[in-house]
Amino acid sequence: MASHELPPSPVKERKKMKYLQLAPTTISALGDDLLREIFLRLPSLPSLVRAALACGTFLDAVRSSAAFRRRFRALHSPPLLGIFIDLYEGGTPGFSPLRRRSDLDLAAAVRGADFFFTRLPDDDDDKDAVTRWSIEDCLDGCVLLVNWTTNQMAAYNPLTGSLDLFPTPPAEVCEDVYADFHILSYEEDRRSFRIVCVLHEEWGACAVVFSSDTRKWQIFPWYDDDKDWPQAGTLVNGFIYYTLAGRDHARVLDITTLEFSRVDLPLLLTGGGGRESFRVGETKDGKLCLVYVGVLNLIVWVWRADQYGVKRWMLDKTFPLKKIADASQGSLEEHDAFKVAAIVDGCVYLSTFHHTRSDSPCLFLSFCMETSELNTLCPTLFHPNLSYPYIMGWPPSLVRNKVNRQLNGA
Repeated sequence: MASHELPPSPVKERKKMKYLQLAPTTISALGDDLLREIFLRLPSLPSLVRAALACGTFLDAVRSSAAFRRRFRALHSPPLLGIFIDLYEGGTPGFSPLRRRSDLDLAAAVRGADFFFTRLPDDDDDKDAVTRWSIEDCLDGCVLLVNWTTNQMAAYNPLTGSLDLFPTPPAEVCEDVYADFHILSYEEDRRSFRIVCVLHEEWGACAVVFSSDTRKWQIFPWYDDDKDWPQAGTLVNGFIYYTLAGRDHARVLDITTLEFSRVDLPLLLTGGGGRESFRVGETKDGKLCLVYVGVLNLIVWVWRADQYGVKRWMLDKTFPLKKIADASQGSLEEHDAFKVAAIVDGCVYLSTFHHTRSDSPCLFLSFCMETSELNTLCPTLFHPNLSYPYIMGWPPSLVRNKVNRQLNGA
């Protein structure tokens, strides 16, 4: 006699469907595309780092997509973690952290970093000797330092502990000249970099380039000029700009061709005295800009085409310095001078000080060129010789490279 299966009970079917509907969604059920869309909504790069390192699935979603990393960088400005300060009396540079107790992710990044450069080698075998390292540049989380006593240079990332030591340029080319150093990284590959050293003399300048791949310095021809330019330059969009108060033009070095050229400056700057401060940088959308701090105003120019299609410096914004002094809970008498430390991603970083009163408080401020928002970052008890805002770079742990692939397959 043939057997017949009874049809499933409607009650049991309803219970089964209800169970399937209530089944929880696990991490493995979320695809990489959906995870990346969630990550884009995180508030900052430190938040992304903590989320990505929570599990291998999250980390692989970030590592596997260069397009996602580009989108994240476009939506989230790299965070400022603090200010490095080169002291007048030498020794290891100081660091003033940006304290935001409400941002636990940023606090975690600062707390775990080596901002005191404990891995840098001493000058000699004397443990009590003063180690004289000075900062030359900061870019994408990497700090470039030089020690002229031992003729050593270092490229150091305080967040990751990555340290690369190499010699200073040959003595025959950098003796009795002003040397300006810039570190150039190869996008996401932090293992390879170049150092561009620009040497300035009364009759011109020349570029000397170090490659981490060849471990050698290469000397390029001199550029003849009739004026001396003894000051540091600013790297913007593949060019290093050298400006000096009272000059009608800036000296420019193309870091790709390593050729020098000139660019005219706004007329207001050509007669400026030594107390004014100005620096080139880039706006939020990557345009070349110039910020000038005069006696009463902060003025912004942007390099763009005029109504006739000719590119030149166009006045973009004017901001009264009195508002800056008021926001810092001081006055123009207490903060009679403002120095532009850096311009990064449309944000102007300023230091305030007093020319004659050494006991006057000094502050580091940030000014957003797009929104005119002004923030007091951190105070300091003295006027620094040179200050370097430390901007967090994209962590190598969030990029899939050969080392990461080997670790994943191990």
